[in-house]
Amino acid sequence: MTQKHGKKYLEAVAKVDRSRTYQPDEAAQLVKDTAYTKFDATVEAHLRLGIDPRHADQQIRTTVSLPHGTGKQVRVAVFAQGEAARAAEAAGADIVGADDLINRVEKEDFLDFDVAIATPDMMGRVGRLGRILGRRGLMPNPKSGTVVQPGDMARAIGELRRGRVEFRNDKTGLLHVAIGKVSFSADQIRDNFGALMDAVKAAKPSGAKGVYIKSITLTNTMGPGIPIDIAAAQATSVTQE
Repeated sequence: MTQKHGKKYLEAVAKVDRSRTYQPDEAAQLVKDTAYTKFDATVEAHLRLGIDPRHADQQIRTTVSLPHGTGKQVRVAVFAQGEAARAAEAAGADIVGADDLINRVEKEDFLDFDVAIATPDMMGRVGRLGRILGRRGLMPNPKSGTVVQPGDMARAIGELRRGRVEFRNDKTGLLHVAIGKVSFSADQIRDNFGALMDAVKAAKPSGAKGVYIKSITLTNTMGPGIPIDIAAAQATSVTQE
């Protein structure tokens, strides 16, 4: 069955030349120009990678600190007790608890948060929430910087609030990462995209062979995909002058 698209979507599609790829600066502006929803649509980057996710040495799971954030208010839950719990509360965590929070998640399926942090001493108990938190991508993990020493609690929460996001490849070798909102300026979108590209290049798995990045597309919620020139994207960096 052929899906029918509305007039606004077709008008947005008409703005994208599918016979070419775009420079990151052009794409950052075009992703704004093709937005037509009444709400502040999310800007997403989609990368097809030359990895085989069936192999452990070809997995990507890391974080990126977006210089302009994601445009989303991040609700932080912290599994901690004692001094670490007090530090989390002082740093502005939305939800802080130990066994009480674990029980709430386990028995009430409470998941009213966007990211979860745990101290190392809590991981033995938090581990039993793997089935619940894991399917939502919320399980604390050292690789994603969400298993935190008490002394690093304020820094970790601050980074998450400022725009640190975790990303990982899916089972087909694709990355899908939200990098902002269409209300952002084109420069802000470009900066966030540059930060993502830095992180993707740094996270290249040891087992990846051949072409690492095969395609890059920028899009907004419900909008058309904008193909980006791979060479230009790889040269894009927030550290460039």
